[in-house]
This record gives sequence, C-alpha cells and structure tokens, in this order.
Amino acid sequence: MVAVSYHGTVNVLQGTIAPEAGPFGQYEWFALLEDAGMRPLVVVAQDGQKTAAMVLAQGHSGLEAMGNWYNFTWQPISNSPLSDANLLRAIAHDLKSRTHHIMLAPLADEDGTASAMEQAFRTSGWHVRRVQCDHNQVLPVKGRSFAQYRSTLPGPMRTVLKRKSGKVEVRIITQFDADIWQTYASIYERSWKPQEGAPDLLRRFAETQGHGGKLRMAIAMRDGIAVAAQFWTVENKVAYIHKLAHLPEFQSLSAGSILTAALLEYVIDTDAVELVDFGTGNDAYKADWMELVRPRYRLECSDPHQMKAWPRLLRQFASRVARPFGRS
Repeated sequence: MVAVSYHGTVNVLQGTIAPEAGPFGQYEWFALLEDAGMRPLVVVAQDGQKTAAMVLAQGHSGLEAMGNWYNFTWQPISNSPLSDANLLRAIAHDLKSRTHHIMLAPLADEDGTASAMEQAFRTSGWHVRRVQCDHNQVLPVKGRSFAQYRSTLPGPMRTVLKRKSGKVEVRIITQFDADIWQTYASIYERSWKPQEGAPDLLRRFAETQGHGGKLRMAIAMRDGIAVAAQFWTVENKVAYIHKLAHLPEFQSLSAGSILTAALLEYVIDTDAVELVDFGTGNDAYKADWMELVRPRYRLECSDPHQMKAWPRLLRQFASRVARPFGRS
C-alpha cells in the first residue's frame, strides 16, 4: 500500500539515491534552493522500500515545480524507475487535497519524465495540458575523440579556432578556487550577460560540485588580464555547460570560442563524456557546437472537480476552439 506524506523541508530527502538524475534532480540541489529562501512542499510516496518524491513550491496560482532559472530540467526524485507508475500516481491523486492547479516545467522526455508525469496526472483525474516551453541543445559524442569531433565543426568555427588559439592562455581547473570564482564573477558582471539572479546560490552550487570532483572551470588570459570564463560540471558521463561570459572589449580575440573548444577537448578526451548538454535556450551560437535539439515541456494540471480550476479550463477550451478559425 502506498503512503503519501507532506513535508516543509527537503531534509526528508537526505539519503534518497537518484544517481542518474543529473545535478538538478538530487537532494543537494533542492537543499541549495531551500537555503536560498525558497519554501518547498515535498510530497513523498512510499511503498515498502520504493520511494518517490516531488519537490514543489507555492506559485502564483497553485503549486509548481521548485526551481529557478539555473536548472535545465525538473524531475521527481525516485529510487525506482519512472515506469513504476504507482508512486507518481499516488502523489498526483493525493495532491487534489492541496491545490487545484499544478505547473511542472521544464520537463525532459528523452528519459520519459514528461510522459510519465503526464500519465500519472491524467489517470488520477487531472486535466493536463502539455506544451513545449523550451529547447535543449546537446552534443552526443558517439565515441569520437575531440579531434574527430572538431573536424565536423562549421568551416568558419574551425577557422576561428585555428587563427585565434594562440591569442589567449587557457587555464582549466577541476576544484573550486575562490580566486578563480571571483575572476569569473567579475567577468560576468562586465560582460553582455544580464544581471546574475542569485550569485550566492550559484557560488554554493559551484562549491558543492567542486567538492564532488564534478567542477570544470576555464579562464582565458591575455597579457595577464582575464578576458573570458566558463563554468561547466561533469556527472555520469554528461558535461553540463552552465555559464559562459567574456569581456566585450576583447571580443576580437574569440576567447569564448577558445574556452568552449578547450573544455570540450577536456571533457571528451579526459572525462570521456558521452553527452554535452548546453542547457535551455535556442541561441544560434549553441548550434555551432551542438548537433541535436531536444524539446522541453511544461505540464499544466488542473482539477476539473474544483471550481477554482474552471476559469483556467474555460480559457484553454476557448483557445482550442478559436485556433482553427484563426488559421482559416
């Protein structure tokens, strides 16, 4: 028999094993979010030794997946396969007692997450609207060396790497270093990037990744000046590209491209990763390096038996009805 319980802290997830979840589907990530001020609602389903949990938070209208702009994906934490649907279905059914609406995003589906969650909520009586909300660009390595991969890059990029590689000095570190992080932070602040949303949280994330041997950072130097920096992590044969920035006044050096190539060479030839994940967003520059675009989904789940859900359901129905007329 499945038992469902609710908790106001992610500490209940300590010891839960999710080895294939990546950096954003494990207890440590959610603990960082809670420490940064987010208030979680952790829903846990247990059936004997099997456990599954959804880490949610209060949204503008109902509950939503707990996360922020840093996480590439959201997923439940479970020590059993997602195909074992009883636990997820039990959570989805019980959540009707807590809210009329739940939004879950961004969800991957190459691992079956989006489909498993959609099925769990649909079979529990929720009305589920599934839409694509983002893109994820990745590089499947397919056993290639970096030299073999580099030969497949677009001609202009190969020319840039050939002409500019000697213009900057590249340093790669695999342990957290406070001075290197401050250098990265300084470059980011002066770059074209928008203001960092939660720099203290990102630093703590980098520290935890460094302690676990998962950190990969690179700095490009020109005449003793740090002109570009990138922050990656490696886990379970996957390299994740989190942050990259360069100083606009040194753009002619193509230091960002040089760093990307250097880190790709490191994670492919030294770490032997099988996949490089460039996060969310369909930015054109990512296509120079990545070879596959994967969808990311949002599930909007509404309980039709609760009056609070009716306005949203009516708007969705009206939108579907109007769409054919708009096309005609």
